[in-house]
Amino acid sequence: MSADSQPGSAALIERRGIEIVPESERTARPRDLFWPWFAANVSVFGMSYGSFLLGFGISLWQATVVAIIGIVVSFALCGLIAIAGKRGSAPTMVLSRAAFGVRGQKIPGIVSWLTSIGWETSLTITAVLATTTVLHALGWVGADGDVAVHLIATVLVAALIVGASVLGYHTIMKLQSVLTWLTGAFTILFLILTVNSIDWTKAFAHPDGTLAQTIGALVMVMTGFGLGWINIAADWSRYQKRTASDSQIVAWNTIGGSVAPIVLVFFGLLLAGSNDKLSAAVAADPIGALATLLPTWALFPFLIVAILTLVSGAVLGIYSSGLTLLSLGIRIPRPAAAAVDGVILTIGTIVVVFFAQNFIGPFQSFLITLGVPMAAWAGILIADILRRKKDYDDEALFDARGRYGAWDGVAIGTLVVASVIGWGFVINNFAEAAPWNNWQGYFLGVIGGKDGEWAYANLGVFFALVLGFVVTWFARAGRIRRQEQA
Repeated sequence: MSADSQPGSAALIERRGIEIVPESERTARPRDLFWPWFAANVSVFGMSYGSFLLGFGISLWQATVVAIIGIVVSFALCGLIAIAGKRGSAPTMVLSRAAFGVRGQKIPGIVSWLTSIGWETSLTITAVLATTTVLHALGWVGADGDVAVHLIATVLVAALIVGASVLGYHTIMKLQSVLTWLTGAFTILFLILTVNSIDWTKAFAHPDGTLAQTIGALVMVMTGFGLGWINIAADWSRYQKRTASDSQIVAWNTIGGSVAPIVLVFFGLLLAGSNDKLSAAVAADPIGALATLLPTWALFPFLIVAILTLVSGAVLGIYSSGLTLLSLGIRIPRPAAAAVDGVILTIGTIVVVFFAQNFIGPFQSFLITLGVPMAAWAGILIADILRRKKDYDDEALFDARGRYGAWDGVAIGTLVVASVIGWGFVINNFAEAAPWNNWQGYFLGVIGGKDGEWAYANLGVFFALVLGFVVTWFARAGRIRRQEQA
């Protein structure tokens, strides 16, 4: 299977699924990557990370350094994955077949699908909770109207996300370019309106944390930003020309994803460091807590823009999770795959909003757990991409008898071993909120135990990423060379 005859930008709904994008439709430029990544990460939700980072017990300057390094490095890793999209003109999880085998790829594919669904559900939940909080602040709804507001907000937000995802790549790219200007402008206004809430002396008075606490914060930033998107990075570069510069692909991916979060997280650090009550409230309702700092007249436009920024990020994920579903062998049209994931997103949102007592705790626990195998997969695929000198064999990506084979034992074994080791060196920071995750940390005894200083550093994510890369770089070098000579 290679290219199909579906029109690219001519049709209202993109019907191309996981097929190779034909050369005539590869018209995107590297700088076009700025729009989806900026729009998806300009959300004021990024300010909430100020509270999360200070929660590790580190100072404001340490948190600032951690935020800059974690955000830039993690989105640069996304950029490396995006190179594969340019070389192969196919979705990320299809291109990953070159490393894991056409059938073996289903193993990390399932983890990727769960990651995307979880991320987008969390963004939807945040939008729904923010809607209720802001409407309460405006006095437009009382406590007895919460159920109706939750239901209406869930339906509307999910409809926006699924609708854009069903329309597809070209619509999303246009939407993101518009949202970039709209949300960027209002975010600047939010910063201006809340700058008086900063107590500079108190914010900078937080004492320094230990090396272990700092690394723990760094891991959270990386998993919360770039590593949270890494499994879909090539989906947005597959319409790039094969002649596009690899370095420009990486640069625009990194710039687009990093610029807004760095500013937002730093401002969030100043706000959270100034107000203990605000910092605590962020755990329950990130956007709603920040809205309490605004004058009444700004609340409703703030709500609209906050929802749009969250929708912007969720659209990328649901679109890509639909492609991942197709790569797993589900034989339905791409728009239908996006719709299926949208239904799952809606159900998940309803369950959490109406029945969960705490959202952020389980969410962060979820991030670290799936972040381990995703980090291992990323290390494997990045090494595979950097080792290759030629474009992918389009036909072989869909043929288990082709040069990439059905299963790659080395890659799959590396993923499993790196994940097992990684999970052994992470701990569930939210044992009460997410008790289902208390099985991790079984190797922490070698570095002080579950109560030791390094327990909450979540070194397992780093271990999985580095181990996946190093083993693949050396162990699969010969196999990659033979694949390219076939």
